[in-house]
Amino acid sequence: MARTRVKICGITRLSDGLAAAREGADAIGFIFWAGTPRRIAAEAAAAIARALPPYVSTSGLFVDPEPAEVRAILAAVPLDLLQFHGDEPPELCGSFARPYVKAVPVGERAAKGGLLEYAGRYRDAAAWLFDAPPSGGLPGGTGRTFDWSALPGNLERPLVLSGGLNAGNVGAAIRLVRPWAVDVSSGVEAIGDDGKPAKGIKDPARIRAFIEEVRHADD
Repeated sequence: MARTRVKICGITRLSDGLAAAREGADAIGFIFWAGTPRRIAAEAAAAIARALPPYVSTSGLFVDPEPAEVRAILAAVPLDLLQFHGDEPPELCGSFARPYVKAVPVGERAAKGGLLEYAGRYRDAAAWLFDAPPSGGLPGGTGRTFDWSALPGNLERPLVLSGGLNAGNVGAAIRLVRPWAVDVSSGVEAIGDDGKPAKGIKDPARIRAFIEEVRHADD
């Protein structure tokens, strides 16, 4: 079986990006959508991207952006991959001379058998990312899981699994779904005094534990 790739999303600090790389992450993600405290400015993302060691990929996440916004980010930040989490038309997603991943929210579409119909609109995507449905105005990063058994098999594109993953459940998720990659944000964030994840602030120990569980599931 192929090794499950790991992306740590919502990086906002250089130390967190380097910690993710040090612990074995294959990619880190920057969020450029204004609707989340995990958003990062282009200048800060560029500084982190340039400080990463070789062979750690960078991904930029957008939600229903204007084309000019994406082009401006690409001019400033060395991104390897784009990730779209809104209702972007396929023509927009594929118009930036970068491979892209399209998020597919798993909710009513799964119950109605519409996941493949929705994902199939994005046949030129590098991968399809299946995530929990939007909640609280957030298209992702909600910390919520979904019914992994609802995912169809034999997909045309590589499957990336996201949505509420953490060190406690990622092993079971990988054994059931066998995704190409897993994408985590809140599940590796530092826990604040209120007992909730500190959005945008990662915990190196939680990153390490998460990746260790991924590797155990691959064995």
